[in-house]
Amino acid sequence: MKKAGAEKKRARRSSASVKGASGRDPVTDISPKKQANKKDVFQLFAEKVRDHKDLVSRWAVLQETRVEYFRGKDFVSFLRNHPELKDILESDSHLEVEDIVNVLLSKNLLVRCDRVVKTVRPGKRKLSTWPAHLEIYPDQEFSDNDAFFAWTFVNKRPLWQTLLSLSWPVLTLAICLFPVYPHQAKLLILYSCAGVLLLILCLLLVRALIFGASWILLGRRIWIFPNILAEEATLRELFRFWPKKDEEEKPKLTARFFFAIVAVLAILLLRHHAPDEAARARYQKRVSNIIDDVLEWDPRLALSGMMDSMQSDVNGTDTNNVTEGSSEKAATPNDFAEHEHDDDVTEGTDEQDLHNDKI
Repeated sequence: MKKAGAEKKRARRSSASVKGASGRDPVTDISPKKQANKKDVFQLFAEKVRDHKDLVSRWAVLQETRVEYFRGKDFVSFLRNHPELKDILESDSHLEVEDIVNVLLSKNLLVRCDRVVKTVRPGKRKLSTWPAHLEIYPDQEFSDNDAFFAWTFVNKRPLWQTLLSLSWPVLTLAICLFPVYPHQAKLLILYSCAGVLLLILCLLLVRALIFGASWILLGRRIWIFPNILAEEATLRELFRFWPKKDEEEKPKLTARFFFAIVAVLAILLLRHHAPDEAARARYQKRVSNIIDDVLEWDPRLALSGMMDSMQSDVNGTDTNNVTEGSSEKAATPNDFAEHEHDDDVTEGTDEQDLHNDKI
């Protein structure tokens, strides 16, 4: 017991002498900056990879939470095409793709997921390439065989998104103040919005017509601008014109023939119940009146209208007063005398007629 206590005292003295000679503790002599760099090297790597445009990713629902995920085989090809990203890992840049992903999984920067629907749906040949619903996979290890990996950290928002979020209140206030805009500004906004809306409706109509014609006549599904209505899509994917290869089964001939008859009947029905020229003119006039009421409204016109109505009321009151005054002015004493003289003449005439009747 005494020997063990003596050895402990010697170890304490030696460590204290080393620390006193250098003024620092050799065990904890690591600057916080180096510790942060060593700790966040995989975090920096994950953020850089996530923001890279060449890594194909999608959005899905993972346990009632929207997450961004990618496929394991896409990550392998991505790092093969961009080996310079491994330099961010510094001393760990020699690691293989599998080891890098396993480290990211251990640091909770990634989570391996699996598709919820594991059976092929009726009418399809294989499972969806990018499932919309995911669940956590029990074995959290890298695999490039139908494996999905979702990012678990919140991505930093770029500056333009922050400025855009701050501009929404200003835009809302500008929309509320539309009635007080100058007339030319109202016309510009109205025609711009109407033009954009007309462009969108025409594009959707053309997409539907092309899809219906190709589906009925050729038995193929062709959607031009296939991602134009996608909820989550990049700008490049949003305006992609030509669709990918159709992976679904070819529609049956009976279904195509049935929908062809339905389309013809719908066209004939719409043509039969279409409004005539007089009804179209009435509708156009009503719409034009509504638009004119919105565009021509002006606070100054409203105030002038109020003043005109008040002035007309005042003028009407003055006219009534003048009429009453003129009638009172006409009733002079001479008028009363003339009226009494007329009454006397009338009474004298009546008495003479009565005397003649007695005779």
